[in-house]
Formats: sequence, structure tokens, C-alpha cells
Amino acid sequence: MDFSCTKNDLVAGVKLASYALGARTSMPILSGMKMELSGKRLSLQSTDLERAVRCEIPIENEHKDESVVLNGTVLTQIAAHLPEDERVTLKTDSTNGSVVKVRCGEASFDLPTLPVEDYPQIPELPKEQIATLKLAQFHRAFEQTAFACLKAGETTRLSLTGVDLVLTGKALKMVATNGYRLAMKTVEAGDVVAETEYLIEAGVLADLDRVLSQIGAEEVHLHKGDGQVFFHAGNVTFMAKTIAEEFPDFERVIPKDNPIGLVFDRRALLEALQRIEITAAEESGAVTVRVTPDESAARINSSSKEKGEAEERVRLKKVPGKGLEISFKAEYLIDAVKRMSSEEVAFWLAAPEKAGLLEPHGDRISLDDAGFLYVCMPVRLGS
Repeated sequence: MDFSCTKNDLVAGVKLASYALGARTSMPILSGMKMELSGKRLSLQSTDLERAVRCEIPIENEHKDESVVLNGTVLTQIAAHLPEDERVTLKTDSTNGSVVKVRCGEASFDLPTLPVEDYPQIPELPKEQIATLKLAQFHRAFEQTAFACLKAGETTRLSLTGVDLVLTGKALKMVATNGYRLAMKTVEAGDVVAETEYLIEAGVLADLDRVLSQIGAEEVHLHKGDGQVFFHAGNVTFMAKTIAEEFPDFERVIPKDNPIGLVFDRRALLEALQRIEITAAEESGAVTVRVTPDESAARINSSSKEKGEAEERVRLKKVPGKGLEISFKAEYLIDAVKRMSSEEVAFWLAAPEKAGLLEPHGDRISLDDAGFLYVCMPVRLGS
């Protein structure tokens, strides 16, 4: 191995590839970053078997095509602290073939290699493309859905740790749930070849979102693999392993006939919920919403023996047709409201024991909120 490249290209490539390093694994080889030389291109690869990243950068190759594996964490730290210089050179030590010398300016590092034959084979990008998405829309869809699922390790039901990607017609639906709340976002999709569905762990999608946010491309192309989905944008390919578990039937969960519509100023509702949550009971975190057909405000309150109690009137855009008293976990409502940007939100309710539906509302719905809805199950409070 004997090549040089610009410092900026190497730093960017190493950083992108580092998002799939196997930091906590019983397989030491997964902590490595594979460097594959092919002509005037260098492919930087990493994987923890749940996800993989491949990033290509241009180089000046002074030797034959070759592959080496270096400690990914060490290489990432070196890339982040290289001195000011235009170029970096990497070269296999002529006296010790298991060491790669890295030089930039006056700094040099001798890095031991890991056995390249032990490194798992990362599949190539499949030829079959299944859809194209706008990067900005994908980012917003992830932001407005992934928060609603459980983290890996919090449950044995893997489907509740994932975000369901449903391609249908000319749209992508992203859906997440923890069994008590559900967030769904619908965005436009191009070049959809067939109606299909992929369930991907939210933590994997979070790394994908971080990678895509650093790429100057406007679109990301989805490709179908064998138990995987590939996301390709610019010079980067991200592979995500799918969860082999059926996602809940979310269409059945979404209320279809909630006649009581409470329309709030979004900011006023959010700030009131954040205040009232302070005195909510630790075990339930519940706040209670009360409305009557003769008052143009909703009364939101909470109480607990340890913290005391609080109540606030939040004005409604119109008087509801009937009264209702219903309780929700404050955290769940706050999580959804703070991820919207429209001026108004509507909270559609039916009965104290039935799920509520929250969505943006009004003539000036933000484009960022288009296609978003949120379902939240009520909390039963003892007498």
C-alpha cells in the first residue's frame, strides 16, 4: 500500500465510515476499518453486522491495488487531530508488512494492521433500486417518528425498537410505536418499483441520518438486499439490516372518528404542558385535560402528594361541541408537540378511554409538518 490523498478527503471519509464501527462486540475484527484500494479510488468500510458504511474518496495510488484493516477508533482519532497540511500519505512499512505508516506534515504514525482475511464481506450495492427520497424529507420523517419507539434493550419485542418503512404508490410512510403511542410521517417517494415494507432498528437509522446529514447530495436512493436495505447518496453507501419481526397493524390503531376537536396555538400548548408536567405523579407522569361546551379554554392540571398540584387554562381556537375529561402521559404529548413547527395543532378526542389523535392544523400548516400524525393512548387514573 502506498497512496496519498487530500487531508480533507481522508478526514471526511474516515468520519463517515466510523458510524458503523463495532465498538462493543465480542469480535475484535469489527473494531477495524477496512481500506480497499482500487485504481484511483479508496474505499473506507466499517460494519458491526447490523449496519455498514462504505465511503469512496479519490487518491493518488503509487502501488498496486490492496486491502488493509486498521483499528477504526485509532484511525478516527488520528484523522480528527491531523496537523494543518494539504495531503496525507499512507504506506505499508517496507521492513514490516503488518504496519502502515501515516504521515501528514511533521506528524507520523505507525499503525499495526488487523488480519484482512478475518474481516466480514460487506455486500456490494444491489442493482435493484426500489425508491428515491429527498434527503431533507427523509431527515424530517425520521425526526418526527423514531422518538416514539423503544430503545434496544428496553423490550424483547424487536418490532417496538424499529421504524417501519412502507413504500406504497408514490409515497413513503415511516411509522414507529412503543405500544402506547404511535408517530407516522408520509413523504413523497420517486421511482417506487413495488409496494413493500422494511422494519429497521431506530438506532441504525439514527446513524444513517447522521451520515446523510454530512453529504452534499439532495437525494438518497434505496436498494433492496437480502435481509438488508441499502441507502446510496453521493459517494456513500449505508447498509441497514432489517428486523425479521412483523410490525403492528398501525392502520387499525389510528382513530377514524374522534368527534371532539381541540385546536390550540402550538407554542401555548407546549409551554403549558411543560409547566404542568412539573407536578405530575412520578409513576404515571399524567396530566388531565378538561373541556366543556361552554368554555373557550381547556383546563390542564396535574397533582401528586410529593410535588403538589398545578392547573392552567389554555385557550382554544373554538369552543368544543361537547365536554370531556381525559388524561395522558405529559412526556408523550410534549414529545410530539415540540417536533412540530406549525402555528396550530388539533387534538381529536372521543372518550376518556380512547386514543387521541394529534396533528398540525390550520390554513398555514408548515411544510415540515405535512403528512405527520400522532396517536396517544390515555392514562387511567385511580379515584
